[in-house]
Amino acid sequence: MLTQTLRKLERDGIVERHVYPVVPPKVEYSLTPLGKTLTQLLKAICQWAETHLDEIENARVRYDRELTTKG
Repeated sequence: MLTQTLRKLERDGIVERHVYPVVPPKVEYSLTPLGKTLTQLLKAICQWAETHLDEIENARVRYDRELTTKG
């Protein structure tokens, strides 16, 4: 699944892949200039998640509790 996601990001021009001719194989991924334009947005999403972490965890507990009581 990770490989598929990375390939899609490479196709979209978000990441670039560099393969080293060594054994065992070594592959590195890095952000392209286009990919780097996403960093501020991703930082904002991370900040939102940190701000709402308690609410998210409480929602997960409620969801899991309801799931186990239903069946």
